[in-house]
Amino acid sequence: MFNIGFDSDEYARLQSQKIRDRIEQFGGKLYLEFGGKLFDDYHASRVLPGFEPDSKIKMLMQLKADAEIVIAINADAIEKNKRRGDLGITYDQDVLRLIDAFTEFGLFVGSVCITQFTGQPLAEKFEQRLHQLGVKVYKHYPIAGYPSNIPLIVSDDGYGKNDYIETTHSLVVVTAPGPGSGKMATCLSQLYHDSKRGIKAGYAKFETFPIWSIPLSHPVNVAYEAATADLNDVNMIDPFHLEAYGKTTVNYNRDVEIFPVVNAIFEKIYGESPYKSPTDMGVNMAGFAISDDEACQQASRQEIIRRFYQAKCAVRQGLSDGNDVAKLEMIMSKSGINTSDRRVIGAALVRADQTGRPAVAMELPDGRIVTGKTTDLLGPASACLLNALKVLAGVDHEIPLISPNVIEPIQDLKVNHMGNHNPRLHTDETLIALTISAQTNPVAELCMQQIGNLKNVDAHSTTILSSVDENVFHKLGINITCEPSYETKKLYHK
Repeated sequence: MFNIGFDSDEYARLQSQKIRDRIEQFGGKLYLEFGGKLFDDYHASRVLPGFEPDSKIKMLMQLKADAEIVIAINADAIEKNKRRGDLGITYDQDVLRLIDAFTEFGLFVGSVCITQFTGQPLAEKFEQRLHQLGVKVYKHYPIAGYPSNIPLIVSDDGYGKNDYIETTHSLVVVTAPGPGSGKMATCLSQLYHDSKRGIKAGYAKFETFPIWSIPLSHPVNVAYEAATADLNDVNMIDPFHLEAYGKTTVNYNRDVEIFPVVNAIFEKIYGESPYKSPTDMGVNMAGFAISDDEACQQASRQEIIRRFYQAKCAVRQGLSDGNDVAKLEMIMSKSGINTSDRRVIGAALVRADQTGRPAVAMELPDGRIVTGKTTDLLGPASACLLNALKVLAGVDHEIPLISPNVIEPIQDLKVNHMGNHNPRLHTDETLIALTISAQTNPVAELCMQQIGNLKNVDAHSTTILSSVDENVFHKLGINITCEPSYETKKLYHK
C-alpha cells in the first residue's frame, strides 16, 4: 500500500534555503556539483513516497533568478556511444534533451563542458553540432597523475590548461548525463581559474543519497546501496566528520576516499580548506523532509526487493555477470528482507500455478490484490490491468469491457499484416482498445477514469515482460518486478 512519507513542499523550502546559505558563505558565488537525476528521479520517488520525480527541478526553480546550468560530458563517453540505461539514449543525445528540458522550465543553460578531451573525433563532431545550435562549448583535458599529483593539478599546467567557463550567475549548477562525466573536476577547475582572477567562489556537492542525517542501516540508505550494487558503492560512516565533530553521519565510499585529495586541492587554491569532512561539502536536506519514517522504510524495503529481481532478470537477459545479485542477496539477508515481503510475488506465482500459464498480480492502493492470467485474447499484463481497473471502478468481474469485435481486428492486423506470431494484445493495444470501447460503453469509460489510480501500485509477473508492457507499466507509474524467466525456451526475445 502507498502511504505518503515525504513532504515535497518542505523539501523545496529547506533545500533552496540551504543552497542560498552556502552561496552567501562563499561571498556570492557557488559551483554546485549536482548528482543524480534532475527531472526523472524515480528511485527517490519510490523510496521517499511523496517525493515527485521532478522535485529537485522544482526546488531549483525557487533559485531560478540566481542559477545557470553547466552540463559536463566525458569525451570518451561520446566516443564510445555510452547510453543511459533508463532512457536508452546516448550521453550526447541526453545533453540535448537536458538543454531542452531546462529551457522549458525557464532555467538558463550557460554552456556544455566536454571533459577528458584528447581530440576524440566524435567529441569534436558533437562540439561542432553544439556550436551550430548556438550552445557555448568549453573543453577540459586529462591531467597526468590525477587525482594524486596535487602540485601539477593545481597549476597552470593542470587546471590552468582547461578552458575557463564564463559564467554570469551566483549559482552555477554543474550536472551531467550520468556518472563519470567530470562534474567535480569541472567545479574545482573553475575555482582555480576564479582564484587567479581574484573572484571569490566556493564549491558544494548535492547528492540525494545516501542521506547523511539518517542512520547507516536505515532502509532508505540501504536501498541506495542496492540501487548502486553494480557500481560497488558502499555506504559508510563519514570518519572525517566523526573525528572533527564527534557526530555520526552517513556518506559513501567514493566521497570518503576522494576527500583528502579534494581537501588538499582546496588548501592549494585558498590556503586553507572550508570543509572538514565530505558531509560538510554536501547540502542535501532530504532527511529533514521525511514526514512518515515508517512509510519510507516500508517503501525502501520494497525497492530493495525490486532491485534484486531487476538484477536477476538482467542476468537472464545476458546483461549482467551476476555479481550484483550476490551483493543484493547479502543486503537483503543483512536487512532481514525476504521476497515474501512483496505480497504480489506470491499471488502471481499461485495464479500461474493454477492456470499453468504466465500470470501477473497487482496490489491496489487499498491493499486488495488482483491477478491476470494468459488468455487467447490478452496477455497476463493486459488481463491484470483490466481486472485492476474493474475493481477500482466497482465493476463486476464478469462484465466485459472490450468487445471481441474490437480485439479481433487488432489481432488480425498483428498476425496477418505485421508478421507477429503472438495474437494476444499487449498493454498498449489493450488501452487503445479500451479507449475505443469507452466511446460507446459507459462501463469502459468508468474504468478508463481509474487509470490515474494505478500510480505507485506494485505488480509482479511470473515471466519477463515484453519491452512494450514494461514501458506501459512504467508510464502508468506501476512498480513492476518479474521472475527471471521467459514463457518460451527461445534464445531470442524482443
